[in-house]
Amino acid sequence: MEATIEIQNLKCGGCANTITTQLSKLNGISEVTVNNDKNLVSFNFNSNEDLEVVKTKLSDLGYPIVGEQNSLPKKAKSFVSCAVGRIKK
Repeated sequence: MEATIEIQNLKCGGCANTITTQLSKLNGISEVTVNNDKNLVSFNFNSNEDLEVVKTKLSDLGYPIVGEQNSLPKKAKSFVSCAVGRIKK
């Protein structure tokens, strides 16, 4: 199955690199792509459980789904994820 999710706090290629790297490590998740211009993450998944794991992982990284609470700690996490993504690029 394929999903596209709109997320918050996506700022740059560093963010995209972190998201792609971290989601690709998850079992049942493949073909991860990030569209910085539209704040979208697309990927293939095997089950609804996999989809929920992705949503949780994105939130933990600081990129909650649009419509979810975007607290200050999540915004701060996104800056850290962004920096890590830039370093590993």
